[in-house]
Amino acid sequence: MRILAFRHIPCEHLGLIARELEARGIGCEYADLYRPDAPLPNHSDFDGLIVMGGPMSVNDGLPYLELEKQAIAEAIAAGRPVLGVCLGAQLIASALGARVYRNSSKEIGWFDVRFTPEASGDALFAGARPTETVFHWHGETFDLPPGAVWLAHSGLTRHQAFRFGRATYGLQFHLEVTPPMIEDWCAQDVNCGDVRELDAPIDAWRNAARLEALSQQIFGRWCRLLSDSATPPPA
Repeated sequence: MRILAFRHIPCEHLGLIARELEARGIGCEYADLYRPDAPLPNHSDFDGLIVMGGPMSVNDGLPYLELEKQAIAEAIAAGRPVLGVCLGAQLIASALGARVYRNSSKEIGWFDVRFTPEASGDALFAGARPTETVFHWHGETFDLPPGAVWLAHSGLTRHQAFRFGRATYGLQFHLEVTPPMIEDWCAQDVNCGDVRELDAPIDAWRNAARLEALSQQIFGRWCRLLSDSATPPPA
């Protein structure tokens, strides 16, 4: 089994997601379409898509993001699992016809998310605590796509997670990050404006142990959905 991961900046890689893929023998290939010379892989050759975050906006009109949205829509239509994180969730929402726009406030650092009643029966989020402290770094948000199931919200952002169909998920928050990743993000030139706006430095280790446990549960379960989708039905 193989998945294709759309990456938009080197520092926003799979992180803890890669651990769950490797544990299950699932291969991964990055598509770095932001690089002018990067080839566009045939996404239909893969069993699923993962779409990572990035500092750009869905609304920037970047040609490579339009290519990704087309690939997302085609993968969903074909029944292949899709997972989006932050910008990736916004790209999925946009591909499904929802509006993406500037949030009322940036949400950067450790903040609580609260799960909806629908999350209690969800294949990924069942058994999660009603409220979890997770990592965020975003200034935009999205409307819930038509037909999607709303799974989580926060004090600043109404739509933090959703499911579309059986195995397409959008997560506005970051479960994939490790403390070294957070520290790296804070040091990136592209993020310096956001960092200057913070009231205090980010403690990269604040809730890292719990975040790692959540990532193992949620991304591990998504990998099982991926495996189930790739398994032919019995004759």
